[in-house]
Amino acid sequence: MVAVAAGMTPASASEPVVLLPLGASITHGYGSTDGNGYRGVLYERLTREAGLSVDFVGSQRSGTAPDPDHEGHPGWRIDQIAARADGWLATYHPDIVVMHLGTNDMIQDYRSATAPDRVVALADHIVAADPGVTVYVSSLVCSSVPAVNARIDAFNARLPALVAGHYGVVYVDQHAVMTAADLSDQVHPTDHGYHKIADAWYDAIVARR
Repeated sequence: MVAVAAGMTPASASEPVVLLPLGASITHGYGSTDGNGYRGVLYERLTREAGLSVDFVGSQRSGTAPDPDHEGHPGWRIDQIAARADGWLATYHPDIVVMHLGTNDMIQDYRSATAPDRVVALADHIVAADPGVTVYVSSLVCSSVPAVNARIDAFNARLPALVAGHYGVVYVDQHAVMTAADLSDQVHPTDHGYHKIADAWYDAIVARR
């Protein structure tokens, strides 16, 4: 039987919680020394602290974590992820999706003004495909490039109100836990920054179970 922490209720004592990490290079773990990004810490906390049986899923594999599967595609924008989402959902049937997405739209200034709307539309689409899934949508972490960071700030300012009231969609403020000191380059976190991201995902997931 799967060990479950007090107050935690997996869908089945014999089936793992299926979690899809979805996004671009931050989801992939770019800039982390072990290649895990936030995924390794999140997996460890969910399994050891929360007592959950968890299966990370995705067509990509990177890092040294026990379960390195994900859909983190470096350089991809919202539209590129959205174009492949139906196939991934049909393949993996996740219970949870954690989505940090939109940074490349900000870097490229690609339809920046509508980026928050498009992220929420993708989250709604995922929930419509499977009403049992919960999609955790994150604000974007900061950038050390002033023009990019200004677009990120505008994105983040709109996102919470857009998410509010949407069935199955939960807002997670990753921007609030990150500072420029947590960046390894212009947009990617250090190991310490990735740990902060993992903690924010973990707190949000545990609060809902």
